[in-house]
Amino acid sequence: MSSTRKVTADGAAWLVSAGTYPRSTLALWEERPDAPLVLPCGTVFDVVSAPAVFGRRMLDRLWAEGPGSGPVAVFRGRVVLFTAPGTAQRLPSLLAWEEWGSGGRTCGVPPLLCHGTGDAVTVPALRTPDAERSAARDDSRWLVAPDSRHPWLPGPEVALWAAVRAARETVRISIFPPAEQGAKVYDVSRRR
Repeated sequence: MSSTRKVTADGAAWLVSAGTYPRSTLALWEERPDAPLVLPCGTVFDVVSAPAVFGRRMLDRLWAEGPGSGPVAVFRGRVVLFTAPGTAQRLPSLLAWEEWGSGGRTCGVPPLLCHGTGDAVTVPALRTPDAERSAARDDSRWLVAPDSRHPWLPGPEVALWAAVRAARETVRISIFPPAEQGAKVYDVSRRR
């Protein structure tokens, strides 16, 4: 996985470009670089949020077997994956097609929250003061900090791919619907 955990000047400029007044927002953030910032989704990026452990598995799959990721943060026990604009609109229908969390094939897989147009997310501070690093590790930090004005952002298909790969580690996914409660099931794979 990428080792970039500090937001660069170009990365900060990219993040604040999501807001209505990017120069003013950047000036305020540079004045208080240890403060988190709330930014709108939908134009520069969308966000897919997952519970911490599952989100980390998704991120591991992206870096181990896939194309990597764009910026990724941890905020209040959730992994926040920055994705291409439009992902929040498209990913839920792809997840529904996969019967994600509906009690079917993927029962036990945690829900993913998609934030797009009309939503806002809190992003970690530009930097974390040394005295607060240990407390901030659990609350808010960058796993992969933005480091360019044009970071690569995964789209809905890549996010789905990572979620399905992570789910395979979490639960057994079957192509068959679950058996009815109390139904007699016979193993016909072994014949005499």
